[in-house]
Amino acid sequence: MSMSAKVKWDGDVRFQGTTGSGFDVMIDGELQKGPRPMELILLGLGGCTSYDVVGILKKTRQDVVDCVAEIEAERADTVPSVFTKIHVKFVVSGRGLNAKKVERAVSLSAEQYCSASIMLEKGGVEITHSFEIVEVA
Repeated sequence: MSMSAKVKWDGDVRFQGTTGSGFDVMIDGELQKGPRPMELILLGLGGCTSYDVVGILKKTRQDVVDCVAEIEAERADTVPSVFTKIHVKFVVSGRGLNAKKVERAVSLSAEQYCSASIMLEKGGVEITHSFEIVEVA
């Protein structure tokens, strides 16, 4: 499976990104018109792992109504300022959620399914996970 993207300079430290599927995003090194490139990596990681967690929970018939991945990252102090540590905390809301099934969904995503997470770990990033369950009426 192949993917593509195009990034075009838009002046100063801004770039217009276009995905192969036709979506646009403004990338801005000074945070005036869009996210910084490294923030997009965190969003990609969060989207990838959240997709897995929600999908796994739905397949195990958990009544999930919301899932938020809160991501905190540390970067190296030297150039290149790569990520050194990332923590992903899932706040999963639903009715009667089984903690063991949520824990298993998070583990399966981290260890087997999330391409972004696995790729970053192979690059030397320490990634940890936790979760919180919120019961809703």
